[in-house]
Amino acid sequence: DVQLQASGGGLVQAGGSLRLSCAASGFTSDDYSIGWFRQVPGKEREGISCISISDGSFYYRDSVKGRFTISSDSAKNTVYLQMNSLKPEDTGVYYCAAVEDITTAEAMAYMMNDPRSDRLMDVWGKETQVTVSS
Repeated sequence: DVQLQASGGGLVQAGGSLRLSCAASGFTSDDYSIGWFRQVPGKEREGISCISISDGSFYYRDSVKGRFTISSDSAKNTVYLQMNSLKPEDTGVYYCAAVEDITTAEAMAYMMNDPRSDRLMDVWGKETQVTVSS
């Protein structure tokens, strides 16, 4: 079975940093992409970043560009989301998700921002809470 294990959330002051991890298991090839979503209180879940394990391409939502960095470690089958210069509005529940046979970040981003994204992802990791205090 394909599985994702998310970790790394926590409480941090504004301007601080956190690193989220999403460990993948069960994939039989590198033909998949992993994305990070977040759900801010009072708002719908949104896709904020993704990376293609196949070609290394990546995507960032405008609201996190320049502050967040997504990367992958093939040896550990883990995708990281380094979050710097955190703001109180980054507070929310974060999820990672993956889609097999999606090999570009552009395609993954399109699916992540589709209103049906919850059904388009093949597998979801458990939520991890990020709280940024002002």
